[in-house]
Amino acid sequence: MKKELVAIISCAAMMSSVLAGCGVSTDTGTGGGTSATAESSSTAETDNAADASTQTASSGEVEEIQWMFWDDLDASSDLITQGYKQVIDRFNEQYKGQYHCTAITTNLEEYDTKLNALIAAGTAPDVWICNPGPNLTQYVEAGAAADLTDILKNQNADWYNSFNQSMFERLTYDDKIMAVPTNFAAALCFYNTEIFEKAGIANPPETYDELIEDCKKIKAAGYDPISCSAGTAWCLSMVAGYLCDREGGPDNLAGTADGSVQWTDKTFIDAGTKLKELSQYFQDTAAGDSNDQATALFYNGQAGILIQGSWVIAQINGNNPDFEDKCGVFRFPGITGGADPNRMIVKTDNLVMSATTKHQDAAIALMKCFTDDAAEKYTAEVGGKIPVTNVEFDASKAPKQLGYVQDILKTTTGTFGFYNESLASVEAGDTFDNNMVDIYLGNKTPEQAFTAINDYYKDNVWNK
Repeated sequence: MKKELVAIISCAAMMSSVLAGCGVSTDTGTGGGTSATAESSSTAETDNAADASTQTASSGEVEEIQWMFWDDLDASSDLITQGYKQVIDRFNEQYKGQYHCTAITTNLEEYDTKLNALIAAGTAPDVWICNPGPNLTQYVEAGAAADLTDILKNQNADWYNSFNQSMFERLTYDDKIMAVPTNFAAALCFYNTEIFEKAGIANPPETYDELIEDCKKIKAAGYDPISCSAGTAWCLSMVAGYLCDREGGPDNLAGTADGSVQWTDKTFIDAGTKLKELSQYFQDTAAGDSNDQATALFYNGQAGILIQGSWVIAQINGNNPDFEDKCGVFRFPGITGGADPNRMIVKTDNLVMSATTKHQDAAIALMKCFTDDAAEKYTAEVGGKIPVTNVEFDASKAPKQLGYVQDILKTTTGTFGFYNESLASVEAGDTFDNNMVDIYLGNKTPEQAFTAINDYYKDNVWNK
């Protein structure tokens, strides 16, 4: 997809008339991070906003900009999404008569496709939300993302210095900063303390073998041991990524980049075998359940464990505030005889500014609003995610789960990204995801699945 996107964007001017109909549909289904039905801006609204934006730029009237996001700002019960809505509303009020931002929303599953269509049609939003890794890389290599280095370091040094600088590591290419982070999250295991008590489990598991034994006890107590979405591939591959890291450690992931480590090595096969074993304790509907449905099973008290990123705190507490008091957190367990058990999957949500925006000042002002003290305090005190700036927040106001996450991070020895966001390309990540789903469904053995990934790397990465 990365090469295709580069080619598409490079000839976007010729294609704009053909792709003018590519936009954001009015029927998007469920928004990412919410169980409510999301409605996105229509194609007509998108085109009208783009026209109005161009007109106001030349007339000196209010400058209209667009921001694209993967959840519905009005329908969502996710507290982080609600915070983003507050940012947009605050921006529009603060810059009333000067700037105005229209949000383009869609669901998470369709987000990348619709964003890429807008970029290819030459109607890219001025600012959009983006995952790190290959997703961001494709926009950088295609020239769709603006270089923010001078804007941050020279033109707005105070803003740049307010960030925790390590947050820019995965957003920097050849010493150029290409995105601005809004929050930081870690992937962990959330558990229902009441179910654990009913199942006779005194403490959360520290090893994979203990996790399997606890799953048996939870199942015997009449609950689904683990709620997981295999219908949303990245949820399953997040579990697989942890198993791969717990088996082989950081050198395995690094080694696959240049072929010094093969995907058919024993540690990967063993990780796939454990994924298959662990998945027998998922809910019966896991193959078809979305991320939202799997999460709802957990906060509605039907499952003992949910393996998710800490962004889920906002979703859990937004949908069932009473669940906060019985929601514990533990680190994904280690494997006896395996690698370092104290490494953590982490990621940031990030803002990308379009390289073709005609409203750079307005776009920068919007990005500042997303990362100012008010927004970052909300991120922690209400949303339960970790701020990316050095803002001070009231820990007593924050969700209890955030405190648990921070305690675990204190003993974390290293971090890594989602496997599908850490591989050679978007296609490589998709190949990993799809093969993990095949292991879960029984379509492939672990050996067959990882051989397929290895074959992809031979054809598309190592021999290129």
